[in-house]
Amino acid sequence: MATRKALRDKYQRISAKLTELYGTPKWRPRYAPVDELVDCILSQSTTDANRDRAFAALKARFPNWESVRDAPTEAVIEAIRPAGLANQKAPRIQKALRYITRERGSITLDFLAEMDTAAAKAWLTAIDGVGPKTAAIVLCFAFGKPAFPVDTHVHRVSQRLGLIGEKTSAEAAHAELEAIIPPEDYYPAHLNLIAHGRTLCQARKPLCERCPLTDECRYFQAQQRASRHAKPKLAEEDSNL
Repeated sequence: MATRKALRDKYQRISAKLTELYGTPKWRPRYAPVDELVDCILSQSTTDANRDRAFAALKARFPNWESVRDAPTEAVIEAIRPAGLANQKAPRIQKALRYITRERGSITLDFLAEMDTAAAKAWLTAIDGVGPKTAAIVLCFAFGKPAFPVDTHVHRVSQRLGLIGEKTSAEAAHAELEAIIPPEDYYPAHLNLIAHGRTLCQARKPLCERCPLTDECRYFQAQQRASRHAKPKLAEEDSNL
């Protein structure tokens, strides 16, 4: 694995090209903090479209988070069914809302704005079912704090590019990427890596021929080496026909 300085330099080169492709996203809050938390729980193991449908249905059915917390679990399951895994996500959402109520006296996360990022992460991840990604999304998107979320796209693209180790888990990638990406870049880097994962560096068929990052890409270079090694073997087999 490259040194941290080499990785930081590599990130800067990658960042410049991603910015050319996708621009520089400017931070703005999307949801209130509790809404962001619930939305993130709904997003687990589903598509953005299904998550959005479930979130809208939940908000339409219940007037506030207190009513979600206190509702029969079956009613919450029914509302969020479009997100999939509703039997798991509904109890998880209710447990999170009850935890917040028990710790703070009401359903609010606004107090996290006054905490430093490490303490705010620790508070959120103490909630059952809230891991590093969910905590980072809430802190980055709702508060603009320097936390770097690693979702499926970010993990795949950063791994292919060689910003993290080939065997680095998504959970471990949070710390590795936060160590090489400047904190002020966390928000735009997160969104640009997602954009790249959706448009070019797709999971099954990456469009390497259209990608401006091949010079930096460990995955592309490995594919090229494999292709070069395969050609002589094929020629040898042909000569034996």
